[in-house]
Amino acid sequence: MTNRYGGPGVRLVGDGLVLREWERGDLAAMVELFDNPEVAYWTPLRTPFDLAAAEAYYDVARSDNGRIQLAITTDGERPLGEVLLGEKTTALGYSIGPAHRGQGLAVRALVLLTTYAHEVVGLPRVILEIEPDNEASSSVARRSGYLLTDQPPKPATDKGRELTLLTWEHLA
Repeated sequence: MTNRYGGPGVRLVGDGLVLREWERGDLAAMVELFDNPEVAYWTPLRTPFDLAAAEAYYDVARSDNGRIQLAITTDGERPLGEVLLGEKTTALGYSIGPAHRGQGLAVRALVLLTTYAHEVVGLPRVILEIEPDNEASSSVARRSGYLLTDQPPKPATDKGRELTLLTWEHLA
């Protein structure tokens, strides 16, 4: 995979985390992390998220898809979630496996990738798009230094569900 974000092998280390690219050996962990009703509701990930979905997701993550998609780990090995950055949208996203929530993983991973986006990629502004009633994600945004903008809510459809997204921003 090659992209304008620094090429292959993106690996970020800090605050007790190692953010690394997904590996084929992570497929079973992806199913464990993402095959969950709450993850299905709040994210655009396929549901059910079975091994076939994990294989397809891995192939996209490792392609030149205009995004950095990194497994969140504490040891560089076992994935606990994911954080990503889109090249065209400058939007970041994150998901933590249900068994790993409440440890500050999303905040720490988001801060690491936000810093990378500003300092290495050179993006002056990065955003999050969060549903108004997703209190957990809004809390992560606030604790990571993001501010809610005054942009009008953005309508979207995900898996047949109509929703609105609020834009949060972080400036360099």
